[in-house]
Formats: sequence, structure tokens, C-alpha cells
Amino acid sequence: MTREEIVLKVNDFLVEEMEIEANSINDDALLKEDLGLDSLDFVDIVVIVEKTFGFKIKAEEMANVKTMREFYDYILSKI
Repeated sequence: MTREEIVLKVNDFLVEEMEIEANSINDDALLKEDLGLDSLDFVDIVVIVEKTFGFKIKAEEMANVKTMREFYDYILSKI
């Protein structure tokens, strides 16, 4: 899977499941500050990512992920 495919899948579920405006999602968007994601949202995102991409997310690894670019790259590094 390419980075572009990951970006499309992640952005799709953020728009559909998390009701985030598509135009606010970009590589530099901060997950909490710009996209307004809270800890409960992260639980939902973890479940969706694990089902979609087929790997388990470790909380300690996600603790350092602050931007969408880092999130996309994290997923890419795991698949």
C-alpha cells in the first residue's frame, strides 16, 4: 500500500466517522488542536485503523504522533 492510499483511507474515515471537515485535513494539521480530536476520538480511530490496516496500535507509539503527517507515516511504517 502506498502513502497516497493510506492518506485517502484515513481521510475518508475521518470525514465519514469523525465528521471532520475534509478541507481541514492536511499533513500539517495537528490532531488535537486543529482537528479537535479528544481521547475518546482516539479510541475510535485506533479501532478503525486496526480493522482497516490489520495491525495493533501501541499507545506509547501513538503518544508522539501530533500531526497528520506523523499519523500517516506511522501507519505506513507498520504495514
